[in-house]
Amino acid sequence: MKINEKNLCMFATSPPVDLEGWLSKRGEVNKNYQRRYFVLKGNLLFYFEKKGEKEPLGVIVLEGCTIELAEDGEQYCFQVVFHGINNRTYFLSAESQDLMERWMKALTCAGYEYMKLMVSELQRQLEEIEGTKDATSDKLITPQPPPRRHNPFNRPAPPPPNNVTPFEGEKETCYDKPLESHF
Repeated sequence: MKINEKNLCMFATSPPVDLEGWLSKRGEVNKNYQRRYFVLKGNLLFYFEKKGEKEPLGVIVLEGCTIELAEDGEQYCFQVVFHGINNRTYFLSAESQDLMERWMKALTCAGYEYMKLMVSELQRQLEEIEGTKDATSDKLITPQPPPRRHNPFNRPAPPPPNNVTPFEGEKETCYDKPLESHF
């Protein structure tokens, strides 16, 4: 899939969104915190200088990372930590404990690995339920589809007449003779 800047900007600014709001982000070079407007869509975290802008300042792809409380930094601070050599850590700060928890939960649930774990767990639960159903199938009533209504237009075609004789002046058709007589 090819993604160009215009498509990414349109995606970032079009509804629906998973979570959006103001957070402070610490710069990579300038270690000061800057207030930015964040928009979470799937596993993409966009950030803008102002709410309603058409072009994001940046995007963070939330794969291969963990969301952790930041021990140093501002109050209500958490971090997006990418694992491996020379990977960046993003420091973000919310305005309250509640907002910080909401963002941390949403960001944790945004990645592919989390979704994969959720699907696996739901499959396990479904298999468990189906196993219970087999053991108690004599007690369960199997749902039946609703009765089909009769459609008067779905009648079988009438059988063709057996004795067909040609009208006066009409030639016999090839259907009236055995197949061998045509050769």
